[in-house]
Amino acid sequence: MGLAGLLRVGRGVTSVIGSGGKTSLLAALARELPGTVALTTTTHVRPFAGVTTLDGSDADSVAATLERERVVCVGSPAGEKDRDAGKLAAPALPPAALAQLADYVLVEADGSRALPLKAHAPWEPVVPAGSAQTILVVGASGLGRPVREVAHRPERFCELAGCAPDDAATPELVARVIAAEGLATRVLVNQADTDELLARARELARRLDVPVTAGSLRAGRLVELCGRGLTRSRPHRCT
Repeated sequence: MGLAGLLRVGRGVTSVIGSGGKTSLLAALARELPGTVALTTTTHVRPFAGVTTLDGSDADSVAATLERERVVCVGSPAGEKDRDAGKLAAPALPPAALAQLADYVLVEADGSRALPLKAHAPWEPVVPAGSAQTILVVGASGLGRPVREVAHRPERFCELAGCAPDDAATPELVARVIAAEGLATRVLVNQADTDELLARARELARRLDVPVTAGSLRAGRLVELCGRGLTRSRPHRCT
């Protein structure tokens, strides 16, 4: 089973939120999915290597590029600060309109400042209407380290988890945040490159009521877990 199968990514709009590998996940899915793919954002996203970027002002141009190249990134020029960071902003065409042009629309729906963990502010994430699924990415490299060092919006994280900024971000605390937010239909624990980190991912899965997939996108090794610790022994190598 491929990555898209593990994460149950179907046609239409899929939103990706969280931290620790959102862009890598979007790129991997775009390579694997069998039909046309529009990569986009409701907030900000970096352009994808080897993928044509359009601003979304012309639907016909998006359709023609998809027919020719299969995958396109649709995002508008960002403000000066984000532009200097190499980021794109939300395009003129919303995800629902892109879904009329592409088989799959993959949306980066929040930011994390490159930190492995995140708690969401009340106005986040910006999940578009009609999104069939919201996949939350968690960076396993942040598990066991002080919240103040590894979490975007650490004050919000501590508020939801009932902890202090200097406390270690244990799987239990991360699970409290995920459960309190209730944003995800599915969780991907990325960056679990060692047996120790994979064990922490399993501990996190045991505390969640949503399906969990864990492993390393970079190494191309993932295993499907189920909420409350029911593990399926199905290793996966990404393509």
